[in-house]
Amino acid sequence: MSNEEALRQYDIKKFRTPDGYTSDIAVFTIVSKQLAEYKPPLMQLKLMLIKRSKLNAEGQLNIEAEKWALPGGFVQENESALEAAGRELEEETGVKGIHIKHFGVYDQPGRDPRGWIISNAHYAIVPEQYLSTRQANDDAAEVELFSLEDISRIELAFDHKQIIQDAIKQITGDLLQTTVAKNFLPKYFTYSELQALLLTVTDDPAIASDQSFARKIKSLPFIKPVIGQKTQRTSKIPTQLYEFIEMDIVKPIYTARY
Repeated sequence: MSNEEALRQYDIKKFRTPDGYTSDIAVFTIVSKQLAEYKPPLMQLKLMLIKRSKLNAEGQLNIEAEKWALPGGFVQENESALEAAGRELEEETGVKGIHIKHFGVYDQPGRDPRGWIISNAHYAIVPEQYLSTRQANDDAAEVELFSLEDISRIELAFDHKQIIQDAIKQITGDLLQTTVAKNFLPKYFTYSELQALLLTVTDDPAIASDQSFARKIKSLPFIKPVIGQKTQRTSKIPTQLYEFIEMDIVKPIYTARY
């Protein structure tokens, strides 16, 4: 039987199709603040959220209006979910040109009051300057960066609380199991600057202990000391500077024993 013959027998009316197909995007950054001289910076993981406008782009009342949510929207029939994620992110926040990764599909019945809506979840972690041009547009009334503590206290649209919790696991994996941390540090950094960055996603004793981590960094094969280079950025006593080495690594990289 040819495909043409099979298609003539196929009755699309036998099957219910979803009422919508969407993409949501969780974009994280790490904000750094120098609180005192000779101290490592205070670093905090933050997530970009939009406030859903009262009216949508067509001037109709918006679903879940005036709640904070992940940027996102409906996938068009001529694009993939990943392409839709990039388009919606730019349309609603003005942010573009960042590397987005897909990590999950959300199809729990009742997740969206509009009907059977299936959503693809994407995430990214980028330096703060990539989000400096953010501006609310389209269905977004506001766009802001929130700490994880702040997010826990606000009402979120749809099932975005669950999506965010799952996205945080992805970000934690990236920071602890890859060398993505180098994107948020100076080219030459101290052990305490790297430690402060990793503590935004973990309280692992191997990282949280100053003495343990100071010893640990000397044994990590993907980090090397910069010979003859020290700094007083994070201590009155001159502290050794380090840099990342490009290499294939074994996961997990900061808590494993070498």
